Amino acid sequence: MAQAIGGPRILLRQLRETMAESLASQARLDKIVDLIAENMRADVCSFYVLRDDSALELFATHGLKREAVHLTTLRLGEGLVGLIAAEAEPLRLTNAPEHPSFAYRPETGEDPYSSFLGVPVLRAGQTLGVLVVQNQERRIYGEDETEALLTTATLLAEMISTADFDALIKPGSDIDLRRPRLFNGVGFSEGIALGQVVLHDPRVVVSNFVADDTDVEKERLDTALRTMRVSIDDMLNSGDMQIPSDHREILESYRMFAHDRGWVRRLEEAIESGLTAEAAVERVQNDTRARMLRQTDPYIRDRLHDLDDLANRLLRILTGNGSALGKELPENAVLVARNMGPADLLEYDRTRLRAVVLEEGAATAHVAIVARSVGLVAVGQAENIVSMSEDGDNIIVDGFAGTVHLRPPADIEATYIDKVRLSAKRLAHYAALKDKPAITRDGTPITLLHNSGLLADMSALEETGADGVGLFRTELQFMIASKMPRIKDQVALYSEAMRLAGGKPIVFRLLDIGGDKVIPYMRSMSEENPAMGWRSIRLALDRPGLLRTQVRALLQAANGAPLKLLVPMVTETVEFLAVKKIIAREVARLPRLGMAVPEELEIGAMIEVPSIIFELDSLLPNADFVSIGSNDLIQFLTAADRANPRVARKYDAIARPRLKALKAIVDAAHAHNKPVTMCGELAGRPIEALALLALGMTRLSMGASSIGPIKEMILGLELEPVRAAMDDYLSNGHDASLSARELLAKLAQSQHLPL
Repeated sequence: MAQAIGGPRILLRQLRETMAESLASQARLDKIVDLIAENMRADVCSFYVLRDDSALELFATHGLKREAVHLTTLRLGEGLVGLIAAEAEPLRLTNAPEHPSFAYRPETGEDPYSSFLGVPVLRAGQTLGVLVVQNQERRIYGEDETEALLTTATLLAEMISTADFDALIKPGSDIDLRRPRLFNGVGFSEGIALGQVVLHDPRVVVSNFVADDTDVEKERLDTALRTMRVSIDDMLNSGDMQIPSDHREILESYRMFAHDRGWVRRLEEAIESGLTAEAAVERVQNDTRARMLRQTDPYIRDRLHDLDDLANRLLRILTGNGSALGKELPENAVLVARNMGPADLLEYDRTRLRAVVLEEGAATAHVAIVARSVGLVAVGQAENIVSMSEDGDNIIVDGFAGTVHLRPPADIEATYIDKVRLSAKRLAHYAALKDKPAITRDGTPITLLHNSGLLADMSALEETGADGVGLFRTELQFMIASKMPRIKDQVALYSEAMRLAGGKPIVFRLLDIGGDKVIPYMRSMSEENPAMGWRSIRLALDRPGLLRTQVRALLQAANGAPLKLLVPMVTETVEFLAVKKIIAREVARLPRLGMAVPEELEIGAMIEVPSIIFELDSLLPNADFVSIGSNDLIQFLTAADRANPRVARKYDAIARPRLKALKAIVDAAHAHNKPVTMCGELAGRPIEALALLALGMTRLSMGASSIGPIKEMILGLELEPVRAAMDDYLSNGHDASLSARELLAKLAQSQHLPL
């Protein structure tokens, strides 16, 4: 068996020197394949690049006709080269012509050969090309030679991704790495955004590939692994991780992988082939990702995310690189992330941010709610977009259709530019409606309010003509702060919100934290079902000091003006009365402190836990108003986690069972002569808003961007026939095969409503 001259380390050093030379791109590639052939004693060394049309183009060769370069192509899956590209796995053969995928291309002038070794050129698990060596004589390529070729492929992958490589690409074509891609997700926030990708958790760019001293690199790897393992153990040993939970399971997976000897051995072998510690991590993760992406077992594919995160943690320790937070954003930034919390989103410069795209999440997740609140287009469940995106890629986000176009072609971009112009016209149309009262054609006035939580979106009151703020989410201030906001900070926020409201009513929801609304500086127990756990008013009643401080801040901010407070997640009347007692004590303190008592103080209850529906006759006499939180209420009624994409869309929020529950609340509020407002996400979608109006609801609170479309629908609506049809549907057991959504769509169509 022939041996390589000098081994992979010498080859890598030669390649590093070649990369540093002042050579044209083609000359550099030609020299690289010559060096590989010489080092590995190969008769032929060829480098194929995968194009955006799924063809593998010969880009450089040693031993074949040079005139075949850029002319010879193979389809994905064709021949041995095409097989390697399709399966992303190395292939070693001692008698290549006997392989069923063998294909002879006479235009290359290749002599008959026996021995063959080919490896995929990978980046982030994506196949960029194939690197092969061939020999006429029979030869067994060993593991060390395969490792050397894989290591060289890692270097070539980075070369392909640089701008210098563009000179080798034929006009009118591109490499597969940069081909346009379409992702079908779920629209979280309507609108269209064109911009540039900013990765929230950017891929660590490895700049130093070739090791000067492999022993030093092994020591660096060992130190980084110890640091990472200690950090994972510390998180697992913290108090809030002692109870079984999804978060703990993820960390347990991290710990299992971090201590896996097979994974560590592969990293060490990559270093022994001549790579630096960080290049070894990238090499091994590329290979692992490519294999796992081609698995059909969903469990294995889910574990890919764990391995990706673990590899990134290790790379950050080795390189000291951080996340995208705090870095300068491009003018039209589109944030791309696997998942993120609302606090992370709010840390970015929103003057430059146009949209957010997530691989996970649900439309009712808090990050989606915040995106709508601050006017960002948002799409979720765009599978694998993080690994296929690069910082600076052009991107189009269509929140209406729930689609994302990554690196869109010119015709798609032109189409969306036209859509943006049309959207601007629609916005101008809605703006013209802002001063018109929202009254149906048959004379029913509807109160349109908007949901808020940030001072930045309070200006929408004037822009949309909303009647006030139906829900001000006070927890957002706590979620974006690095420490507990002091009372003076809370007073300043609430005072400014009231000033910006300009005399219009504003309903402040008391602190709704816990569950999936994580406050970084508050220690909390990890729970199996956080949405149904220690959160919201339950937490506030157990920590009355937190509740009293917020109530004091709100009373001080009102400074004698009318004040509306909303108690979230009321499960029993006794809880609501306990909160009212705390508020009453704080009101009684005001005169003693020389402060003004609000001229009118209204305290409302939020209906979002199903059990309170059966206690409305005892709750409503004690409440000044009620608001329905449809996000949680629908979640609890259907036993479907709103953050779980597998079930979040399984049940229609306006199907008959949910409508009957909502109707019971509306009827009880009317019987007790108490205002009832819908402040969940249902109110902001035309067909769902029509359902609420049909139930007898006349107060809707929604995201600011929804007010224009909902008002337009109301102005064209004759409400009484719709209410009569809905009463019949709910009370008379209307045709079970007809859904409420279909019924409402027919009624809307008969009235030519813009839905």
